[in-house]
Formats: sequence, C-alpha cells, structure tokens
Amino acid sequence: MQREGKIIGEITVIGPDRKGIVAKVTNYIFENQGNIEKISQNVVRGLFGMQLEASFNGIDKDRFTKGLKRLCRSLGMDIKVHFDEPDRLKNMAILVSKEPHCLEAILNAREKGELRVNIPLIVGTENTLKPIASRYNIPFYHVNHKDQASAETRILKLLDKYNIDLIVLARYMRILTPNFVWRYPNRIINIHPSLLPAFPGAYAYLQAHERGTQIIGCTAHFVTEELDAGPIIWQEAFRIRNGESLESIKRRGQSLEAKALLKAIKLYIEGRLEVYWGKVYIKSSSNRSISKSVDIGDAKSNKDDKGNNT
Repeated sequence: MQREGKIIGEITVIGPDRKGIVAKVTNYIFENQGNIEKISQNVVRGLFGMQLEASFNGIDKDRFTKGLKRLCRSLGMDIKVHFDEPDRLKNMAILVSKEPHCLEAILNAREKGELRVNIPLIVGTENTLKPIASRYNIPFYHVNHKDQASAETRILKLLDKYNIDLIVLARYMRILTPNFVWRYPNRIINIHPSLLPAFPGAYAYLQAHERGTQIIGCTAHFVTEELDAGPIIWQEAFRIRNGESLESIKRRGQSLEAKALLKAIKLYIEGRLEVYWGKVYIKSSSNRSISKSVDIGDAKSNKDDKGNNT
C-alpha cells in the first residue's frame, strides 16, 4: 500500500500475553525510520494480538521483515508483515462450505472481467463445491474441520503460500478464532443473511420469518473476533410478501447475498474502504467519503408472485 509517496506496512503480532511486546516492536519500527499510523491491541483468554500500520519513506522490505521476525521469535510471538504492491492484482482466497450461490457469482464476475482480482485457491470444509472450482481451473483444497484449530493452521499455511491479500467467506459455515482473524485485520469479508445487527448467528432467515419481519436482507462485513459484529461494508434488502414461505425468502435472500458480497469485494479491490473506530467509510472516485448504501431490492413493488398487489 502506498499513501502520499509512502510505503505502508501492515504488521500483526500474536502470541501469549506478556510484558514488553508493544515497546520492543514499536522501537524496532522507529529504529528503521518508520512512523506508526494506526495501532490496536487486544487480549482474549491469555492470547495477545496487536495490529499496526507503519509508514516508511523508503525501506528494504526483506531486511525489515527478517529482522522483525527474529525479534518476535525471541519474544515467543508469531509475526506477519504485509506490504501491498499497487502494481499487481490482489490475491484473493475464497473459503466455502456447501452453498454455491456466492462462489458462483464471484467466479462468474471474474470470468466476465467485472472483478479484477487473482484467485489462486478455494478452501472448502467439504468437497461439495470442488466441481465449481475445477470448472474455472482454480485449485481447491479440502481442509478437514473436525478440529477448528488444526484446520486454521492448515489454512494459514496456504494463505501464506499464495501471498493472500483478501479472504472472502462465501457462506463458509465455521466461526474463525481470534488467532486467525487477528492475522488479517480488515482483510476478511463475510456475508451474513440478515440486516445486521438484527438476527446474528445461525438461522437468520428462520428467525426473521418467525418474528414476522417485513423487510429482510443481508450484510457484507469485515470479520472480527466478535461474531457478526464486524464493521458493515454493504447491505441489500427486500420486502417480504404476505404469506411468503420460508423457502421463497431464502431463495430471494441468496440472490442478494451474492450481490452484496460482490459489491463489498469490488469496493475493497478498488481501495475505496477505510475503517475508523469500527465503522466503514466508502470513498468515492474523487476520494471523498460517502455513506454506505442499503438497497431495498423490490421493496417499492409490493406484489406477490402473480403480480397482484399485497
């Protein structure tokens, strides 16, 4: 990433909580003529995580990274350093389970040239969607998820191997741990089948149907350690018809899930997303922040499947 002629490095440090970590890492950055632009840290059940962005007027990336990794090994911590390269396509990994609609929409958009991104791998909790990956000649990795920690370790190795910039959860039906999420701050995008913060967690459409909700939709958001509470990027919505079945709601919702997820991915790839204090700001092409949008699908047309007014 480059900002006003500067090189921006994103650094994450994860490991057992102990004293002196923040001071030693930030001192190393200062010693290399770096300036810290953003920093955040957290501790969950004894696991320490720190994320920061540092700017440099000029830097030997390999030397800096090797030195920082040596420091973190001496501290017993894991380190990840990521420098965006503006002159290359971003590398995007897609994580899936068994629902195909979001994956197919993403791959179709890329095939048509609507998404300018490289997709070097797809990771699945099962092999259900492997034929779709094969159709688009994308390597598919089935990672056994009986143990989430072991699965995440395997996935993290794959992400490092392919130098991944962005992770998309295309109906990936697992909860990522802080150990995973903290390594990719504001670089994991999920799609949830409700207008968050309403109806978080599983069975969102069922909850909305049982509560008699009149407007329902979906939310593309960044993933944090708080389930379904990450910064909202984009939302789509539609009005529920009188007497509409749960299956009909799901079908219409899935179409909007793909639409909202694609929009969020495009905004990220175009470099138009900024996150401040847990809120996403979308920059226009003129670099001014604009508000996020919620499209109320066919809310203006209150008609049933036969075209009758309801």
